[in-house]
Amino acid sequence: MTTEPSTTEDAFAGAVPFSGPRFHVEPAELYREMRRDHGAVAPVLLDGDVPAWLVLGYRELLHVTNDPVLFSRDSDLWNQWDRIPGDWPLLPMIGRKQPSILYTVGERHRQRAAMMSHAMEAVDPFELRRTAERYADRLIDSFCARGRADLLAEFATLLPVRVLARIYGFADDQGPALVKAINDLVDSTEDAIAGQTHVFTAMTELLELKKERPGPDVVSRMLADRYDFSDEEIVQDMMVMTIAGHQPTADWIGNSLRLMLTDDRFAASFSGGRHSVGQAMNEVLWEDTPTQNIAGRWASRDTRVGGRQIRTGDLLILGFAAANADPQVHLEGGGPTHGNNAFFSFGHGEHRCPFPAQEIAEVIARTGIEVLLDRLPDIDLAVAARGLVRRPSPWLRGMTELPVRFTPTPALGDRP
Repeated sequence: MTTEPSTTEDAFAGAVPFSGPRFHVEPAELYREMRRDHGAVAPVLLDGDVPAWLVLGYRELLHVTNDPVLFSRDSDLWNQWDRIPGDWPLLPMIGRKQPSILYTVGERHRQRAAMMSHAMEAVDPFELRRTAERYADRLIDSFCARGRADLLAEFATLLPVRVLARIYGFADDQGPALVKAINDLVDSTEDAIAGQTHVFTAMTELLELKKERPGPDVVSRMLADRYDFSDEEIVQDMMVMTIAGHQPTADWIGNSLRLMLTDDRFAASFSGGRHSVGQAMNEVLWEDTPTQNIAGRWASRDTRVGGRQIRTGDLLILGFAAANADPQVHLEGGGPTHGNNAFFSFGHGEHRCPFPAQEIAEVIARTGIEVLLDRLPDIDLAVAARGLVRRPSPWLRGMTELPVRFTPTPALGDRP
């Protein structure tokens, strides 16, 4: 018979540091070890030895995300705020009192989600694809004559935000600066704060412009369906939509291309076929999802999850990648996944990624990959697969570069 831990220190005995190279080098093996040693809910220590729980089990994650009252998105509930300094490096991932949809709960959250969903579901899918094709061609034109490229820096990390900026209502000439600012912010470079300021300023100016001159764009539709949300709330949601829509989509493109370039099953796609693109993209969402972990949910009262005693105010980190690989629902070592969309890569429950946003991300990613295959059918890795380096983050999974070589081809130039 086991006894309940009497203190927080006892409960988190043997906790795993939520950082380090294993989270980006071999996360699947690490999650297997954590599941073996701790079960479906594992104790972890964030930067500064701040305790939290990582939900590894598929059914446990369903339970947590399906109960927004018991497991709230309101970060004010956290019982560790008195330990968090103002310069804590994880504050951008675990915000407090942010006026965005990320930390809104109840009816207020449902209204904001409806406003965003309605604005995005009105995007014309054919125009979206044409826009993605046009920007993909422009990016490929910039390197196709060289016969070599870094598909991350020169393609995957540039395409999503350019397309998103266009459908939100930005002018084409604003796209490059917005791309740099968002990439600086996401990558936590020395220009991250300047990047955040640029994005906020650009979104605020766009909102004011669309209040005066609305058009057939996402921001104008948000303003037309704004309930009683303030300008600041809408700007914050515009930032969430853009940043959350950009980096995971860029990594979806990069991780899918990596899979297709390193796995013989997809070799046919690089000799003129497209039939395996969707399969590769689906497999990535199961086996190599860009969004590995999300912070999180906070317990509104004492409860139990996965055999663990969870105290009021405890933080639960949603382990999407670990849950996707839970052997209770997914065959160890993988297996055919095409047609199976029961992954957690877009979240679950009230705070999941809105379905129209998922569709937009898929169109951008798939179109970008297909245009690349059409333009550069003999593309190949320029380094050994084992030499590809992953981003050093437990939150997002992507690579730092994807160097390739191919037969040089002439640029197409702008087309209508």
